[in-house]
Amino acid sequence: MVQRPPRVALHITCVNDTLYPRTGRAVVTLLERLGVRVDFPMAQTCCGQPFLNSGYRRRAEPLVRRHAAAFRGYDHVVTPSGSCAAMVREQHPRVAARSGDDGLTAAVAEVASRTYELTEYLVDVLGVTDVGAHYPHTVTYHPTCHGLRTLGLGDRPRRLLEHVKGLELRELPGAEECCGFGGTFAVKNPAVSAAMGRDKARAVTATGARALCAVDNSCLMHIGGVLTRQGSPVRPVHLAEILAATEGDAR
Repeated sequence: MVQRPPRVALHITCVNDTLYPRTGRAVVTLLERLGVRVDFPMAQTCCGQPFLNSGYRRRAEPLVRRHAAAFRGYDHVVTPSGSCAAMVREQHPRVAARSGDDGLTAAVAEVASRTYELTEYLVDVLGVTDVGAHYPHTVTYHPTCHGLRTLGLGDRPRRLLEHVKGLELRELPGAEECCGFGGTFAVKNPAVSAAMGRDKARAVTATGARALCAVDNSCLMHIGGVLTRQGSPVRPVHLAEILAATEGDAR
């Protein structure tokens, strides 16, 4: 019997859909190169994280319900965001449980159990670390807070980067320190957020790398904004875009 390719739903996230669509395209390019069938459920929308982080659990509940309906029936759900993957896996079940709706609780638990951040999916589900990428640049890696502390991504992103041909990976001083974005934290505490961003940008510059990568574009946006204002030549780039790059690409 010929085994069918896994059927994966891409959860693109609000930040990527609105500001960084190239990251979503990179995920599709990468997964299809690895033999995965990728669908894009058109009913998807915000996962509800901004509402929940601001204390509006009841306003987040309709978004949690919509998410569970949009992504039901797939083998896996993959997202290029540690932040949104953490929201779906850790917070959606809590919102559903407090709703008192057993049907919602069951639907959310089913989708959450099949949801993966991209590097988790590549390493843990597909079992690959060499994805055939080529990226001839010096790169430093920032482990974002949700990926590091909530999902426990560990060395998965680094293992993938270490197998990219032409890439020189440089250690980031104070790598595990928060960049200061934190979603609504940056809005509510702009001075503190900006100061943390400057600290992170200083560490990035010290590496001498020409590219900064992470698994969350929201954090790259924050650090990249600081670097741009400083006139830095460092280019923020999502890990998916590095992994999707091949030798024939002009980058």
